[in-house]
Amino acid sequence: MHIEQRITSLREIMEHKGISVSVIFNPDHQFYLSGFKALLYSRPIVMLVDEEKTRLIVPGLEEIHAREDAIVDEVQVYYEHPEMAEKGTNYKEIIKNILSKYPDGSKIGIDTSFTPTDVTVYFKDLGYKIVDIGRNIVEMRYVKDQEEIRLMEEAGRLVNLAVSETLQSCRPGMTEIEIDSRGNAALFSETAKNHPNATLDLVVMSPSGIERSVMPHVFSNTRTLQRGDVVIHSRQVGLNGYRAELERTFFIGEPSEKQKKAFEAARLAQEVALDFIKPGVTAAEVDNVARQVIEKEGYSEYFIHRVGHGIGVSAHEEPYLRFDNNLVLEEGMAFSIEPGIYIPGVGGFRHSDTVVLTSNGHKCITDYPRDLNSLIFE
Repeated sequence: MHIEQRITSLREIMEHKGISVSVIFNPDHQFYLSGFKALLYSRPIVMLVDEEKTRLIVPGLEEIHAREDAIVDEVQVYYEHPEMAEKGTNYKEIIKNILSKYPDGSKIGIDTSFTPTDVTVYFKDLGYKIVDIGRNIVEMRYVKDQEEIRLMEEAGRLVNLAVSETLQSCRPGMTEIEIDSRGNAALFSETAKNHPNATLDLVVMSPSGIERSVMPHVFSNTRTLQRGDVVIHSRQVGLNGYRAELERTFFIGEPSEKQKKAFEAARLAQEVALDFIKPGVTAAEVDNVARQVIEKEGYSEYFIHRVGHGIGVSAHEEPYLRFDNNLVLEEGMAFSIEPGIYIPGVGGFRHSDTVVLTSNGHKCITDYPRDLNSLIFE
């Protein structure tokens, strides 16, 4: 589905809900609907969609970027330097001018989970009714089109390379950030060689040792790997806006018997979930089949998160593979599959792979050995 088709689908939803114009702040939604992605921090960027036009409101320092990359009908700009102040310095005033053609009581669609509260209050003070459109955009993003899948598959190839390079170079005495850098170097070199002018989104972390590996999400630091360590190496690579995730638990030297047992339980839970996931099953059922394995092995209290999450534009996106999500999965959805076990005094254990659902099952777009023998490094 190309951007024009996405905008058409959004307008159909807006018409059904009686929405005159949608005002979108979520940057991942903006990228999905316009192809534009910027570094965001203190200067708001806003996308507006009505029945006639798509517009992007950007700060002056993003003007050239937006005019070059954004697939929209109009780019409007607010400034923060005195030479251009007369053209406008407040993005809210630009929005107000655009909304002025709509009478009091008109419905304004916003992504309620992301739009700043002060902006919501501002719209209400102007006399408009607020309707959530964000949930609809989230659901539009569930099923990936062929171009999105193509980019994710290539991101999968790149993340495979980076993980392989990191793990094959691991030795006692290296730091967490040093092992990350080995994979980064291979990733950057390969991407530059094969994808001119491409952008990369990169997330990588390698919590090591008994104490740090039980924290599922922590930044890599300068801790030195030691013999006897368990390490969870986690990577996401996004190519031109689309991501794949690959994680492996590995050991520096021979693991203890307790570690081997927990590792095998987590590995088997992932294997069962990977074998099970396909169109027609529910998100809760995928979570349940993995959770049953871990419960049978006696680790249920240490499995402290969902079995996986949607992935694509965002690092984590809906649908989520949770025990309480009865959504029926469809062809074209993409997920991480990542059951984990985190035992204080023993360590953390988690593999993750990215799958895209196909008409008769799924395609795994990441690939690195999962067995224990392949994941012990001296």
